[in-house]
Amino acid sequence: MRKHEKIMEYVFLGVACVSILAVALICIYLFGNGIPAIAKIGFKEFVFGKIWKPSSEIYGIFSMIVGSLYVTAGAIIVGVPIGIFMAVFMARYCPKGLYRFLKPAVDLLASIPSVIYGFFGMAVIVPFVRDYIGGTGYSVLTASVLLGLMILPTIIGVSEASLRAVPENYYEGALALGATPERSIFRVVLPAAKSGVFAAVVLGVGRAIGETMAVVMMGGDEPVVPDSLLSGVRTMTTNIVMEMGYAAGLHSEALIATGVVLFVFILIINICFNILKGKKVQ
Repeated sequence: MRKHEKIMEYVFLGVACVSILAVALICIYLFGNGIPAIAKIGFKEFVFGKIWKPSSEIYGIFSMIVGSLYVTAGAIIVGVPIGIFMAVFMARYCPKGLYRFLKPAVDLLASIPSVIYGFFGMAVIVPFVRDYIGGTGYSVLTASVLLGLMILPTIIGVSEASLRAVPENYYEGALALGATPERSIFRVVLPAAKSGVFAAVVLGVGRAIGETMAVVMMGGDEPVVPDSLLSGVRTMTTNIVMEMGYAAGLHSEALIATGVVLFVFILIINICFNILKGKKVQ
């Protein structure tokens, strides 16, 4: 038995080393090719430049950084509250008969390809926004709403699991002290599961930032700083996927450098969430 445990210990160690090696190789490739490109273009011109025109060797990604922020923030506003409330409903209120159908439906949402979400957005969300709100329909607003829907399965699944992991005596103890069922859930059970809920939000935000196909189909592909929710947008991921196929030379290096900025952007968001999570725990 001891021998088997030792073998599995080495197997797990090997898997962990492979994972670390993969992350290290990605970082080496990105930074090794992206940092020299930023140096050639100029950090200020690259990060704060508002014009992206490869034909004139002008590479400014500020509009795409702002676009990524807008779309991600919109997805958080749409997806996080709905996802958390849905998780609370499924964990505490949902009848067993309904849960048997609702749970597979949520899981199915997570397996739908991005391009199908994009088709749905173009057929339903875009015409609705165009007819009842204004603009062309391909905008920050429509991209945010669609991404908010796309991150729901992740937030719901992880948050529900965290809520179900909270011991039942937390809820019963709050009831015994005179709290209402709703107050017991939202003031006792949900705060006790906050670590898992934060993890769900981080995973959802990560998917929203990294999503490409749906934003290509819904955002309008306009490399300008959006001046309203109805303006077209191009995010950093969209910029990379739209031009990497034919880019060469400094243009290709600039797209890799965009990936570096995106990598740092995601890292900063994760650090901010961890800091906020630490403060909440205290």
